[in-house]
Amino acid sequence: MNEIVSEFNKNYKNRHEIPCIKKVVVNRGLGQAGQNSKLFEASQTELNLITGQKGVVTRSKKPISAFKVRENMAVGISCTLRGEQMYGFLDRFINLALPRLRDFRGVSKGSFDGHGNYSLGFEEQLMFPEVEYDNIQELAGLDISIITSCSTDQEGYRLLKALGMPFAS
Repeated sequence: MNEIVSEFNKNYKNRHEIPCIKKVVVNRGLGQAGQNSKLFEASQTELNLITGQKGVVTRSKKPISAFKVRENMAVGISCTLRGEQMYGFLDRFINLALPRLRDFRGVSKGSFDGHGNYSLGFEEQLMFPEVEYDNIQELAGLDISIITSCSTDQEGYRLLKALGMPFAS
């Protein structure tokens, strides 16, 4: 961590200007699992295993008949990680989960949002070592957003690269 601070320390006058990671948000949309209570509970348990904390259930605000969504129906689960849990999750994600992906050549550099925040999504949860194949009910994806204090994408890229994020060349 000290080498990260020393790298960024050269360009900033105040130590509070040095970019850092504020939070990591792990989100899973439920789809049809929101209507099936067994799939919903299994999905919530998997997210709890992956993140190490209990997720918050996100509910619909309006009914949408085309998607068979009623008002106040569970549509997703979200976990916000901060502090030590955030750094522990990022360490497991970068060093254990990403290398387990088949034909992995690095994550895209184009997934920054213009303000230094990085988001990526996955189609299945089997890349995490906490999830065992025999215990899953259904393959489901999840989205991970890394929120930083960076003001530009270049700063965000340098921060995540210094933390060991394997970007595609």
